[in-house]
Amino acid sequence: MSLSSATEAIRSQVGANSGLGATVKFDLGADGAVYIDGASSPNAVTNDNKDADCTVSCSLETLEALVAGDLDPTAAFMQGKIKVQGDMSVAMRLSSVL
Repeated sequence: MSLSSATEAIRSQVGANSGLGATVKFDLGADGAVYIDGASSPNAVTNDNKDADCTVSCSLETLEALVAGDLDPTAAFMQGKIKVQGDMSVAMRLSSVL
């Protein structure tokens, strides 16, 4: 999976109104970023690398597994596959979206 296909998959899951009410950035290091603006109407998903209420750092491979439902977000956090900075409550709400 590429950054663009991961972005598209997240975009389809977020939809026009995710109920997130906040911004989230997936920081994929050298692979780029996926930015979810869940505070705008309609919600937007881009590859902008800008500040967010919550930043989730992980590999593109880990993001793919999360989006596909093959990896539980809590398990990924406990295993150290994802790191969360910023508002943890936003990260918790994110799991209901993805």
